[in-house]
Amino acid sequence: MQTRLVIFDLDGTLLDTIADLAASANYALKALGFPLRQETECRSFVGNGVTKLLERALPADAQTSVNIEKMQAVFQKHYDEHNADATSVYPGISSLLEELNARGIKLAVASNKYQSATEKLVKHYFPQIPFCRVLGARDGVPVKPAPQIVEDILQTAGLPKESVLYVGDSEVDMQTARNASLRVCAVLWGFRTQAQLEVYQPDFWAHCAQDVLQAL
Repeated sequence: MQTRLVIFDLDGTLLDTIADLAASANYALKALGFPLRQETECRSFVGNGVTKLLERALPADAQTSVNIEKMQAVFQKHYDEHNADATSVYPGISSLLEELNARGIKLAVASNKYQSATEKLVKHYFPQIPFCRVLGARDGVPVKPAPQIVEDILQTAGLPKESVLYVGDSEVDMQTARNASLRVCAVLWGFRTQAQLEVYQPDFWAHCAQDVLQAL
């Protein structure tokens, strides 16, 4: 069946957000008196949402619910003010989205970043793209790899799963697509390597943005 909807992950797929995520995580760590983390370390911490990012950033003996809650409050205030300082669109992504839109293919975003930041970044970096749904982490809704976020998008789009392609860069994305019974394209410019993703046997690989078109 022809692809009629493409669902994109955000961090590591559409946007390179790691510098701003690491900066806000380190701001929160410093505020609470914990050691700072390298940006390269933070690449492996992201994917499961802010709560998990901050838990993983804390020292192993300090990963308590109290510390995570304190960290999250400081992180979110800082990130809300600085989430576009160093973030950038990956090469070729804007033209890819414009090409898909021109073909009449619906577009959506499914992220584990909290909802307000997801909406803000998509609106800021892709104001010309008419996404049918932009969803992030929401209270009461399980985060990816739970398939609920995909189900919510499909309900809005009104399309069968056979006509949908999911595009992401992490093991969480591969699992999300499988849990939702969707075809999945793994991108190789994000926060994970091909070796890390091969075990999930994605349907397609994309070495550059234009490769996504071959997966349609």
